[in-house]
Amino acid sequence: MARDISKAVELIKSFEGIPDGDPSTVNLDAYLCPAGYWTIGWGHVVIDSNGNMVKGVSNKPIARAIYPNGITKAEAEILLQDDVRKFSTGVEDAIHVQISDTRFCALVSFAFNIGIGAFRDSTLTKLLNQGEPNQIPSQLLRWTKSGGKELAGLKRRRTAEAELWNSVAS
Repeated sequence: MARDISKAVELIKSFEGIPDGDPSTVNLDAYLCPAGYWTIGWGHVVIDSNGNMVKGVSNKPIARAIYPNGITKAEAEILLQDDVRKFSTGVEDAIHVQISDTRFCALVSFAFNIGIGAFRDSTLTKLLNQGEPNQIPSQLLRWTKSGGKELAGLKRRRTAEAELWNSVAS
């Protein structure tokens, strides 16, 4: 059964925005996200030819070489849809209990932001799989820091994910 992941896409778009690393050009260019990764479109991390995420200011030439002409908004939409599908598969593989599509979308947004490995290994996922769904909102709200520093944007995002989780009974 295919899941409706539209709420995950909406939530991700609302927090990722669609920044442009070079507004003087026609297309969208790669930009450095707050965590230091080169990103393009709605939070799509730039991957080099070895499959590694491109990180750090010094790697700007690499990030820009991967997308030399930038991307259009339509291409950004395609990248986001592909990324959400990948993260949906990762979340589906990590959870072993039935949850609604709405709750699933909250988890996809969370995993998209923290990475599927961190999601899979998180206490949040362990508690969910142990049948503790009421613990999920408080677990989401624990993930508001980057580099040991609380970020207002992450706090708003986790609150929105918790609210989406709580918007349905199961």
